[in-house]
This record gives sequence, structure tokens and C-alpha cells, in this order.
Amino acid sequence: MKILSVDTSAVSASVAITEGEKIISLCSTNAGLTHSRTLLPMINSALSNSETPLSDIDVFACSVGPGSFTGIRIGIASVKGLSDGCGKKCFPVSTLEALAYNIIGQDAVACSVMDARCNQVYCALFDVGNSTVVRMTEDEAIKIDELSERLKGFDKKIIFVGDGAEICHRALGYDIAPPVTRFQNAASVGICTFKNFSEEKLLSASELLPVYLRLPQAERELRAKNNKQ
Repeated sequence: MKILSVDTSAVSASVAITEGEKIISLCSTNAGLTHSRTLLPMINSALSNSETPLSDIDVFACSVGPGSFTGIRIGIASVKGLSDGCGKKCFPVSTLEALAYNIIGQDAVACSVMDARCNQVYCALFDVGNSTVVRMTEDEAIKIDELSERLKGFDKKIIFVGDGAEICHRALGYDIAPPVTRFQNAASVGICTFKNFSEEKLLSASELLPVYLRLPQAERELRAKNNKQ
């Protein structure tokens, strides 16, 4: 099964083609350019560089959040277009769960964290083994001080992974994934899809939706303004 995966949940963006746990093609950028400019060219490059016809793709996978509101919308819109145009299904992947696959092979608790600003992180915990990733907590937005309490009492070492890893490492200690495996990666989205695949989890293009965990900032500000009136 060949999977084309997209991750646009943060500043970096990437596209991967995977088959099982094999990475066939991977294109990424972290140049601060908008995903609307870079994503489609990366999809074309991933396909052309591996000489993979679009018709050979069986499933389109996408990190659906949490993460950048605009970035997630761009990624989902692109995957919706590919899915609808090819008549193939989509597979939604939690950004935090995909991050845990960055450090598969470790015997550790992966603490996937993304910077949510305002002293908060998007976070979830995963038990990572030699070839498995088992979810321990649901995705949530949490204050870093509260996360400190969640991390007490584990027998395994704890490894922060994600774009919030350095912030949490400075505040709380614990290990941190090295830069090469720390950040969001479409290849991990593809491998996560393969490991968790079932027909029941497949979605049509119209069913693929973002998972934000928090309201967009504009809506939060509007509600705060209305509450003061």
C-alpha cells in the first residue's frame, strides 16, 4: 500500500510517499515560506523524483491537527483535492501521534509537544517501544506547569519531541529528541497511517476535517470582546 502523506501543521512543511515502513520519497522545507506556495510543488517533486504516478497512490494521509490553524487548513484542502480527484480515500492523523513515530525504536515515553503560545503546549503521551507506539493520553492543550505534574512517576525515560520540545526541556528538564528527529515529518504521518490502518478509519474528502483543540485566535478575541459588553 502506497501512502502519500502531508504535514503542514507548523512552520516546516513536508510531503512523503511511503510503502509500509519504507520511505520512498520525502520532500520538506523550513524556509519560512507560506505553505500555499510550497506544498503543491513538493507534492509534484515527491511524485516525480520517485517516478510514482499519482494513480499508484492508494491512500492520502494528512496531519489534521493540532497545530497552525492556517497550515492545517492548507494541508487538508490539498489532500481533499487529491482525494476527490483520484477517487481515493483519506486517512486523518494526529500531529502529536505522528511525532511519537519520530522516535520509534526507543524504549521511552514520548511526550509530543507543540508550542501553543501563552505558556501552553498541545500535548499527548505515548509509550514507544522497538516497533510500537501506544497512546497513553488524549491530545490536549495544557499549561506547561500542569504538564510537569503529568510527567511524574514514569519508570521509562521521557523524551520531548515536537516544536515545543525545547521550551518544555528548558522548563522541566527531561530528555529532548535531537533536531533531526524532533520536528513534524510527513514520513512519520505515513508510517503512523500504515501502523494504524483500517478500512473503518478511512474518510472521504468531504469527511476530512481539522482538529484544532483550541478556537482560532480571532474567534477567541471576538468571544472575549463580546463577554466584556
